Amino acid sequence: MGDSVQKGVHAHDLAADERWQLVERIAASSAFQKSARLRELLIYLAERTLHGHSGELTEQKIGHAVFSKPADYSPLEDSSVRVHVRQLRLRLHEYFDSVGESEPLIVEIPKGSYLPVFRSARQGRAEAGLAGGGNGRRLTFSRLAPWILCGVLALACAVLWHRLSTTRVSDAPQATAAPPWPLSEVIDAQHRTHVVVADVNYGMLRIISHKSGSLEEYLAPDFPNSFVPSKLSKDEGRIMNYISDSLLTSFADAATLTSLLQLSGPYRDRILVRSARDVKPRDLDEGNFIFLGSPGSNPWVHLFEDRLNFVETEGLVGEGRKAFQNKAPLPGEQKTYEGLRWTGTAGEDYAVIALLPNAEPKGTILILEGLQQEGTEAAGRFLADPANTRALRKALRLPADPKLKEGFEVLIRIRSVAGAPSYENICAARLIH
Repeated sequence: MGDSVQKGVHAHDLAADERWQLVERIAASSAFQKSARLRELLIYLAERTLHGHSGELTEQKIGHAVFSKPADYSPLEDSSVRVHVRQLRLRLHEYFDSVGESEPLIVEIPKGSYLPVFRSARQGRAEAGLAGGGNGRRLTFSRLAPWILCGVLALACAVLWHRLSTTRVSDAPQATAAPPWPLSEVIDAQHRTHVVVADVNYGMLRIISHKSGSLEEYLAPDFPNSFVPSKLSKDEGRIMNYISDSLLTSFADAATLTSLLQLSGPYRDRILVRSARDVKPRDLDEGNFIFLGSPGSNPWVHLFEDRLNFVETEGLVGEGRKAFQNKAPLPGEQKTYEGLRWTGTAGEDYAVIALLPNAEPKGTILILEGLQQEGTEAAGRFLADPANTRALRKALRLPADPKLKEGFEVLIRIRSVAGAPSYENICAARLIH
């Protein structure tokens, strides 16, 4: 059992196979319980391998069997399987670095392959010692680093994200300074911090279908098909299939994520990056969450609108301007704050930053939403500037080192030039009781 030879077993022998028992323990662990698709992928790959059908583990067959893709779909145009297998490799590393540290066997999926490899833990640790000079943690980071770098670059280029589970982000030397306020309220040692990036494809589907959308529709089993027009040409059908099956995020989210990582200090490895389409309602039961984008691209923000004073409104989707409605204007405030018509144009736009503490065991919610992408990027820039956070404390009448048990909400005005925010200033701020 110490080698990587894959021996087929009969179906009735599977339950007694120690390799299958290992797979079941991994699938039952808390990390995999929160990611149904990764769990299904692991079980499928292991079951096919242990039954001696490893020849069936092609990208196209996996996509058809696990992700319900058409049997003739093109893996060249849809990277779902590759993205999920990369995530599965990371999750397996995390399992054996934590709760599975004492497992007698190790299962890995080598790069360039979809075939699980089982070997003795003693052999794996011996190899790790040789490769890492006895430093297992250093080896783990060296294995993760190339993927992490690709992930950040992919975000910066708005590359595909697939619908599943979580992606760990940790890289390079850890900073020593703790996150500045108010990020210190949502990035800490006690919780995982889930950064949920916007689903740009959801926004495009809303525009194409002229549907305002909602979180309920986003989570419905027939999404995204329910947003696809019924009559399409062949070329339009290809485009819609791409939009429906892929995941894109924006450069604004990539820039904001980079800023958050730089500010997270010693807790950088506590941050998990997730697509809005990966999240499930029960995931919010525990941990801190940072939601990037407005409800038009990140529908999870809808969950918290009843606690917010500044709420995004829009007319006909894709036709009218967006605005923030001020539910209870204070003296000197406007009832509505209208932003840019389209992202990428010049003029004024607006963004909201909201901190919403939750009762234990839940963590804290931070929302960074712009009417357009420039606003979301500006919200991230705002939190990275100490002068802005000092101005925010002053506007909220908070002490120099606030320890909030309440939330807050701030509306900021930005100026956009050629699709990039050039400055930010506070329009309105208030505590959330």
